[in-house]
Amino acid sequence: MINSALEIRHLKTLLALAETGSVSQAARRVFLTQSALSHQLKQLEEHYGLALFERKTQPLRFTLAGERLLALARELVGKVAAAERDLARLRQGEAGELRVAVECHTCFDWLMPAMDAFRQHWPAVELDIVSGFHADPVGLLLTRRADLAIVSEAEAQPGIVHQPLFAYEMVGIAARDHPLAERRNWSAADFAGETLISYPVPDDMLDLMRKVLAPAGVNPARRTSELTIAIIQLVASRRGVAALPFWAVKPYLERGYVVARPIGAAGLKSELYAALRENDAQSAYMQDFLATVRETSFATLPGLSVL
Repeated sequence: MINSALEIRHLKTLLALAETGSVSQAARRVFLTQSALSHQLKQLEEHYGLALFERKTQPLRFTLAGERLLALARELVGKVAAAERDLARLRQGEAGELRVAVECHTCFDWLMPAMDAFRQHWPAVELDIVSGFHADPVGLLLTRRADLAIVSEAEAQPGIVHQPLFAYEMVGIAARDHPLAERRNWSAADFAGETLISYPVPDDMLDLMRKVLAPAGVNPARRTSELTIAIIQLVASRRGVAALPFWAVKPYLERGYVVARPIGAAGLKSELYAALRENDAQSAYMQDFLATVRETSFATLPGLSVL
């Protein structure tokens, strides 16, 4: 039997590096310190006598040797996960119900691919989205009208647990010929004389208002729309400015419809969590759904970071 230095934990580390593009972010994905992850990679490189990725590149770039091990990781880690799901079905059963409630208008961009992948893992689990936008999705959990809620804050409530999904950057967007397009980043004061175009939700559900504008005492004029594309069109027509997730506006930036700028010197970070009833949190299919959301989101959405 061939003795190998490779372990499953090494392959998971390589996948995390590929998905996040950063040693520090990958370390958080696999629950290691950055120094521990770097030491793990150094051991592999010393064993094989080859560099696995190029240092000081952003995002991180794999060498040919690293790409070969990454290909192995993508094949093998998936097979291990499938075997573990099979064992979970034998232990807990294959059927169940998972009704998802959301409070964000842009959730569907990443939620639908995750749901498609999950259906292949658990075909006997009845998976559904609770229709409509919900200002209090956790309330649906407590009244058993939903089984999982996607929320932007992990507010402590009896009987409810929160699992982190991912963080992302909110960017300010303006028309290409708008005066704010000339600025490198925007401050709260830049919104004071503008019309803010947003989704029709309370201010405490808008991170721009809650984290940036309200603390600065800025309350701009408002206009609302239910649809992301409608917000983009209004901004492009100089009807106002907006703040949207970078991954949601990236296709429109590439087409030149609008421009995007960071909000604040360090950027405006938003977070997403899954809220679940405490008694359901350890369900095998529930945990696999959360893992699937993270995996598909990091693989397909730009600019995500680990919570």
